[in-house]
Amino acid sequence: MRTLSLIFVLLIALLQYPLWLGKGGWLRVWDLDQQIAEQQQKNDKLKARNEALDAEVRDLKQGYTAIEERARSELGMVKEDEVFYQLSQPESYVLDQPAKPLAATPAPKTSTSKP
Repeated sequence: MRTLSLIFVLLIALLQYPLWLGKGGWLRVWDLDQQIAEQQQKNDKLKARNEALDAEVRDLKQGYTAIEERARSELGMVKEDEVFYQLSQPESYVLDQPAKPLAATPAPKTSTSKP
């Protein structure tokens, strides 16, 4: 009776091995699911980028507004009879930092020896 139960336990273990660790086992399926989820996220990001590029191409083909905007922002162009103002921002990061103290230089030593 004892050997029969031992044989059944071994048989069950042999049947469970492919389910957990085999080629189409649970661990392999879980790993593939993770890879699919990562790839779908990458595809979604790329799809959004492609849609944005497609919209930009359509804007450039349809009218001059997008072309003018590009010329202004990237090339710094202005229209005729237009005045260009460029505002510069102060370098606040220099003002926010406390001033560093100057390095103290030691005073020259004078000898006070008596002759």
